[in-house]
Amino acid sequence: IAFKDFKVKEGIMGSAWVGLKYFKQFLQDPDFIYAFKNTILLSFWQILFCFPAPIIFALMVNEIKSGKLKGLVQRVCCFPHFVSVVVTVSLMITLVSKDGLVNQIVTALGGTAKSYMLDSAWFRPLYIISDIWQEMGWGAIIYLAAISGVDTQLYEACEMDGGGRWQKLIHITLPSIASTITIMFILRMGSIMTVSFDKVFLMQNSNTYNTSDVISTFVYRRGLQGMQYSYATAVGLVESVICLFFLWMTNLISSKVSDTSLY
Repeated sequence: IAFKDFKVKEGIMGSAWVGLKYFKQFLQDPDFIYAFKNTILLSFWQILFCFPAPIIFALMVNEIKSGKLKGLVQRVCCFPHFVSVVVTVSLMITLVSKDGLVNQIVTALGGTAKSYMLDSAWFRPLYIISDIWQEMGWGAIIYLAAISGVDTQLYEACEMDGGGRWQKLIHITLPSIASTITIMFILRMGSIMTVSFDKVFLMQNSNTYNTSDVISTFVYRRGLQGMQYSYATAVGLVESVICLFFLWMTNLISSKVSDTSLY
């Protein structure tokens, strides 16, 4: 479809072959350039803030000595993962509205209330904060499983050498789960161009298009709303190729630097 002038009535085989026409077209489209830039920036923010969050949370939960308390914290923090994106965005809109809790706190501290959801500069921070809240507990499960597999004799040996909690964390826990972190990072880089369409679409409005329009929403508008099927398919194909490239490069670098890789 990406290489043809696809017509629904004529089908894939009956549509005219146009080669790289649509690939050249979207590369010259200023709207695509904005969507591409926003996707890269949002993905970078996710890697910078959202990726380490489950690791840090897992390390903190591991330090809780009480088994009941540890289980309670895990269950409470995993719950947001099962909350609908629609509900999550609705809660966010309620909290940051003009008369919401956030603005009430801001005004109580002497600040000025503002409409955060209508401010393009606040779109990425709000997206990242909500993503951390929703996925941190769920993402920590795999790291907690890796930590549980660490040999307890290593911790005992560290204590005998006078090591405290910080020394155990730096010299035993983190090196022991390094391979798990590396594999998860490689997989995350394989979806670097993938940003949640649902959340972006629900948070998006006319005031935030310059920062909120990403490739997934761009494809939705052109492909489904604009019925430019070949154009949208070409964009999606390039997105997948870029993800594959980052996955391959990250895996290659990891295999060269360490012994951990996907293949």
